Amino acid sequence: MKLKGQTFIITGASRGIGEALALELARAGANLVIGARNPKALEFVRDEVRGLGVRCESVAGSAADSAVAEALVQEALRLGNFVGFIHNAGVLNAGPLAYELIEVQYDEVMESNVKGGYQLARFAYPHLIKQPGSVAVFLGSGVAEHNIPGMGIYAIAKAAEEHLARQLAIEAPEVTCFTYRPGIVETEMQRQLREAQGSASETLRPLFRGYQSQGRILTPEQSAKALVRLLEGDPRKFHGKIATVADSA
Repeated sequence: MKLKGQTFIITGASRGIGEALALELARAGANLVIGARNPKALEFVRDEVRGLGVRCESVAGSAADSAVAEALVQEALRLGNFVGFIHNAGVLNAGPLAYELIEVQYDEVMESNVKGGYQLARFAYPHLIKQPGSVAVFLGSGVAEHNIPGMGIYAIAKAAEEHLARQLAIEAPEVTCFTYRPGIVETEMQRQLREAQGSASETLRPLFRGYQSQGRILTPEQSAKALVRLLEGDPRKFHGKIATVADSA
């Protein structure tokens, strides 16, 4: 897939994998519209991206908000050559058991991962289905297939998000749509898991500290580079499927 001169939307782009993806796509010559809830951090990344010689606009707010999702798409259309989005935004809220998580935390997890993806698709797909070679990527997680105490609602959200990607793939085959599982990546979420609080903390802390001591954790840059390699290759072969870091080798 050609990246140079094309425009992509990235959500959750103010730090971690999202920031790394923005910089990696910019190095490949892509123009970007980036979104996140933290305006100052988002502006910092926007300026980093512009410093690499491409165009970049930012829209602060949650993609679960229809006005924010629509603004992301409108900015991408304004930049021109809008060919796809990467829905990377997500909230974890790990530690409490599923029945202990308070309602506002539940809403944060489901809205950032699932509703944000739905809203983005709702506004982007009418344009992407008319654009040859367009893509929609949803960041998934292996936890979608497992039951780990203290991560239940996040796992449910990721399972729903991955199902959304498969649903879009079958309903709008014109757009190459797949899930990318980024691996175990050193992000704020990993730090939350290593320092988890709540009833499941005694399960989560040793598990994720173990990943760190075993050297199994990737940097955000490693995971981002892998996804960009997949996009530069033949992303169509992952349509309706799950791609991983290993698939980029």
